[in-house]
Amino acid sequence: MSQTPSVALPSPSLGLSSLRDRMVVVVGGTSGIGLSAAIQAKAVGAKVIVIGVDRDRAARAAADHGFDGWRAADVTDSAAVEAALADIPQVDHLVLLAGTFVAGKVMDADVAFLRRAFEERIWAAVTTIRALGDRLAADASITLVSGVLADRPNAYGTAILAAASAAMEAFARGLALELAPRRVNTLSPGTTDTPLLQRTLGAGRDAYVAGLKEKLPLRRLGTPEEVGAAVVFLMGNGFMNGETLHIDGGARLV
Repeated sequence: MSQTPSVALPSPSLGLSSLRDRMVVVVGGTSGIGLSAAIQAKAVGAKVIVIGVDRDRAARAAADHGFDGWRAADVTDSAAVEAALADIPQVDHLVLLAGTFVAGKVMDADVAFLRRAFEERIWAAVTTIRALGDRLAADASITLVSGVLADRPNAYGTAILAAASAAMEAFARGLALELAPRRVNTLSPGTTDTPLLQRTLGAGRDAYVAGLKEKLPLRRLGTPEEVGAAVVFLMGNGFMNGETLHIDGGARLV
């Protein structure tokens, strides 16, 4: 059985006590950053439901970590998302972290594939928020995810993903006004050592990581626990609103 990692959580003075008994739904919560955020939210007393695309992995995550429920849904399938959320009476904190690494050059890649960068982020968020409707608590928080590419795109086929990431930050600022007094923030992580990184890079992972470490100020990648703690901070701090929280080890500086 998986063990809850030992993580230094933010101080309760930042509002984590307010998460106790509140319903937290983490979309993309069955591995990596999302799973770590879910574990840490549960550790401070929240009720946690995780949603992932793989049914077996979602069920296993819930069983291993004592979550209050799990669902399986592809975030690009609006009917599946609506069905996954249908029996949840109220959501106090919604965390939307699902999304794959969509890379391909504009002049070469299949356009339908490139569209997934926006489908998995902007339109999946729209679908999820609309599906919840008034079941999203009046004082709820929503946490979206962007990424360091929003600030530092590169020439290796990430233009569309960078655009989608930057769009999430603008989307959050607009939603913070539109859905007020609900809070909406964006998490912008740097390269984090997650299963997604391994799936994306495959056999080339180690060489890529070694080269990246030489450039990064901290000479290492982020951990899911570090980034997950930032998610919990955004949920617990009731005065964070319309902001993008960068947790990238200084990657934007280089």
